[in-house]
Amino acid sequence: MVRTSQEMGQATPVIKEELVKTTQSWDGKVLPAYPQGQPEITILRINILAGARLETHHHPVINAGVLTRGQLTVVTMDGKTLYLKAGDPIVEVVNTVHYGINHGSAPAEIIVFYTGIIGSPITITDER
Repeated sequence: MVRTSQEMGQATPVIKEELVKTTQSWDGKVLPAYPQGQPEITILRINILAGARLETHHHPVINAGVLTRGQLTVVTMDGKTLYLKAGDPIVEVVNTVHYGINHGSAPAEIIVFYTGIIGSPITITDER
């Protein structure tokens, strides 16, 4: 008879928690189809100082992340707002102009995964 670690009073060695599984970005829009071409994954760790505002920009590719530290507010140009705190996931808006701002008193850190294709940008700065 094989006994599990829980039956033996031991902690489970692996704990998985699904943070998000969706077909929509945080503003409720359906994510677009992946573009044709050689896939290229980019993972960025982005640190945002307290009080800092990111440039207005948009992403032509699907991306998602987790705020690992601090707080962050994401605002679209049509006025939709998302408030994130450490541990919160985000499925970012695609082809929607927006910016992030750290209203907190400490730096914010977010790790973001971008699913693009070779030779195409993952972020485009908007001149607004």
